[in-house]
Amino acid sequence: MLSQFSREGDHATLADLDFDFPKDIYPVGRLDADSEGLLLLTNDNFLKTKLLEPRNRHTRTYYVQVEGNVTSEACESLSSGVAISINGKQYQTLPAKVMSIAEPVLPDRDPPIRFRKNIPTSWVSLTLHEGKNRQVRRMTAAVGFPTLRLARWSIGKISLADKSGNFPNPGDVWEVTAKEARRFYD
Repeated sequence: MLSQFSREGDHATLADLDFDFPKDIYPVGRLDADSEGLLLLTNDNFLKTKLLEPRNRHTRTYYVQVEGNVTSEACESLSSGVAISINGKQYQTLPAKVMSIAEPVLPDRDPPIRFRKNIPTSWVSLTLHEGKNRQVRRMTAAVGFPTLRLARWSIGKISLADKSGNFPNPGDVWEVTAKEARRFYD
């Protein structure tokens, strides 16, 4: 699903969800069609600006399944920042918080990731303070571990653990109360 309301090709969009969104709602951040997880939608202009303005450097955490058994050296490189290409130009990523994790409990992916019997996979948790186009995928590839599955777990102080402790099903929507939303302003 694309993280937008307008149609683009044959992809499903937010407009396809069974939820009556206010007309002035706006997605904060994006997930590409191959990614999954938490997406915030808001009509609060202060919150939108706070989260979209790069100088505010809010955090976002991703659970990333990579091809191969990720090494401590690769995690250290990701933690320090790596050189990636953005629009044909070299870019040095900011330091990130990275750790190897056990496979999280996620709903089945449709379509499933490619499976190769002789190539293991592993998982990392990656917390960034910036959001370049396809940054996580570019970062893991730069250290030799291509991303197979990418799931955003949290944005700022809001995480998928807030409601159930588990990853929700694709298309699940929950409204955050004004009190819950105030955590972003801290």
